[in-house]
Amino acid sequence: MKRVVITGMGAITPIGNTVEEFWNGIKENKIGFGPISTFDTTDYKVKLAAEVKGFVAKEHLDFKSAKRMERFSQLAVTAAGEALSQAGIDMEKEDPYRVGVAVGAGVGSLSLMEREVIKIHEKGPNRVAPLFIPMFISNMAAGNISIYYGLKGKCIDVVTACATGTHNIGEAYRTIQCGDADVMVAGGTESCISPTGVAGFTALTALTTSDDPKRASIPFDKDRSGFVMGEGAGIVVLESLEHAQARGAHIIAEVAGYGATSDAYHITSPAEDGMGAAMAMMEAMNEAGVKPEEVSYINAHGTSTHHNDLFETRAIKAAFGDAAYHVPVSSTKSMIGHLLGAAGAVELIVCAKSIEEGYIHPTVGLQEPGEECDLNYVPGEGIHTDVNVAISNSLGFGGHNATLLVKKYEA
Repeated sequence: MKRVVITGMGAITPIGNTVEEFWNGIKENKIGFGPISTFDTTDYKVKLAAEVKGFVAKEHLDFKSAKRMERFSQLAVTAAGEALSQAGIDMEKEDPYRVGVAVGAGVGSLSLMEREVIKIHEKGPNRVAPLFIPMFISNMAAGNISIYYGLKGKCIDVVTACATGTHNIGEAYRTIQCGDADVMVAGGTESCISPTGVAGFTALTALTTSDDPKRASIPFDKDRSGFVMGEGAGIVVLESLEHAQARGAHIIAEVAGYGATSDAYHITSPAEDGMGAAMAMMEAMNEAGVKPEEVSYINAHGTSTHHNDLFETRAIKAAFGDAAYHVPVSSTKSMIGHLLGAAGAVELIVCAKSIEEGYIHPTVGLQEPGEECDLNYVPGEGIHTDVNVAISNSLGFGGHNATLLVKKYEA
């Protein structure tokens, strides 16, 4: 099996529209929560979201292409451009059929769906936009990346709700491992801070109704009350080690393990004993040949919902045993909210940056841990320390569990 490395990263998030801006925000404990600006929330219980600010598609993409994309695709194509640029991929020197895409969106464009349904009711079915369907469906993030950059290899969109980004990177990793591609552009994207999206998640009681940005997304805290909906995109360029070495690429980190399981339990709640998520972590560690005590950092799914944080804590204890009490665990969602299909990809970028810079960010806003939440969730300030091995967890509605393990690259 081929070794797989990360050579490029791109991110658009509520606290920064490039990886550098995002990571600087992470190091500053910046939070990206504020009043929803995309629609009138007068009749809504939920008032806050984590919106991407200052992103103008035409500043990054040609006008015609941008016009044919919904926001989730625009974010993905732009983040992919950053990742490809950092990786130094020159498609004129690559076999395009050996460069693929695995980028997913958990939902697609709810905003477009809303606009077109209203149009049907007000003006009739003959007024629906001709490109409604190809702009709405979730695979168009991957499709647009492929078209925009001329990537002709495998092009897939794995959709597993909040585990989407992690599963896409995992499947891209497998694709390179078995020799089906030399390079994969992988990750997740999402933009559904819309009336339907917010109303739907509110009806599930998944979103916090707090109107205090500092106490809205507080994973593992006893007062946690739900997640803050976010938007954004995270994209990584994965390559076989031999391909990266042959072109003299800078290697950021190595992807060394991937675990994927299903709870087979409930459509929204993780399994109470956490064993599905625990098995995903154990699979990733076993593949990488890493023992629990060798893991430097866990980037938790950490949504700030009661069930997730409690059951994920149980999962970490089941997978790590006594080592669970010694490994730092923190949640990026404490700063950027829940990016749904993009969450796992952005959080893997955090793991790679933690390895690269030797820094573990805190769980911002955590004041008093909740019942059974007794691990080291890095309250207060971050930790400056060597990070050799990091794992990222994602749990999605439907019982989807995914874990990626990345480590410091050694020749």
